[in-house]
Amino acid sequence: MTAPLGFRAAGVAAGIKASGAADLALVVNDGPSDTAAGVFTENKVKAAPVLWSQQVLRQRRLRAVVLNSGGANACTGPEGFQDAHATAEKVAEALGVGAIDVAVCSTGLIGERLPMAAVLSGVDGAVAALGGDAGAGLAAATAIMTTDTRPKQAALRHPSGWTVGGMGKGSGMMAPSLATMLVVLTTDAVVEPETADAALRAATRVTFDRLDIDGSMSTNDTVLLLASGASGVVAAPDELAAALTSVSADLAGQMRADAEGGTKEITITVTGAASDADALTVARWVARDSLVKTALFGSDPNWGRIAAAAGAAPAELDPDTLDVTINGVLLCRGGAKAAERAEADLSGREVDVHIELGIGGGSATVLTSDLSHGYVEENSAYSS
Repeated sequence: MTAPLGFRAAGVAAGIKASGAADLALVVNDGPSDTAAGVFTENKVKAAPVLWSQQVLRQRRLRAVVLNSGGANACTGPEGFQDAHATAEKVAEALGVGAIDVAVCSTGLIGERLPMAAVLSGVDGAVAALGGDAGAGLAAATAIMTTDTRPKQAALRHPSGWTVGGMGKGSGMMAPSLATMLVVLTTDAVVEPETADAALRAATRVTFDRLDIDGSMSTNDTVLLLASGASGVVAAPDELAAALTSVSADLAGQMRADAEGGTKEITITVTGAASDADALTVARWVARDSLVKTALFGSDPNWGRIAAAAGAAPAELDPDTLDVTINGVLLCRGGAKAAERAEADLSGREVDVHIELGIGGGSATVLTSDLSHGYVEENSAYSS
């Protein structure tokens, strides 16, 4: 988080969570630039902090992001939006900037208002704890965790002298757009607003938007990019997009590895589709299929379930040219059995499913996990 120059961060226990765990994070861009960009959930039911942050990002500038876990501030009506606004104003007052310079992010249970006394006092504590070292970044990444079992960070230094860093949270309710996640990416490159926006969208499209754990789209998904320009080096647009994609892919991989109840890290790759869009549709369809996910949880290389899920997808498909390979073993060729299921070893954590449609040149990859007893247990008691 704090690897790029010009950034400070903090994570504190504000008292939002009854457990007393860290639950409020603050990321500050000290500049000299304040370029920013954001990508948000496409869910029609958007949380108050999403609506607030979308509004302030119209200017493509940010000086700070305040994030809380322990409550989503979603489906809380006009009062919830006022709470998001009040949080931004509190941060702005403490930092000497305007509320319009502050984005707000929240994660947690939907339908409950935040304990604002705790949130506002937590802002004071976070401002006092701000630091530019690795420990401060880790504290911020820890404070945004909900059902995550570990904090998630990544960084990349470009040979030309600028850096991209980032933190994220996400374990469940993951599906496009984005996944149930809060992500803050930082860079000290000199970047124009239009370049930042285009690069962020290019990165999220092939990373966070391809993470699909359970087919559920969140109300709070937010990915933000802050650029301080503190390195003094101008990043080429394609190089910035590549660096953001690399860091985002790292964070998305960490989220999949920490998926609620997950025992398998599953990669679904579809090739030979009529188009990339068709390939993505088939990959998503297979990734979300409960019978596929439960079979892989049981280490059962049941290619028939995969073929059936692929055939149900609203995409062009010819069963006579359909191949399914699991962990390197071709089990289905031309829509029929090609080898014994037992030849595919699923005893490990990683499962690679390759579906060849044999129609065209379209391809896509989606990351997912299995459907386990642990997932059911986690989500049957989330609000209790």
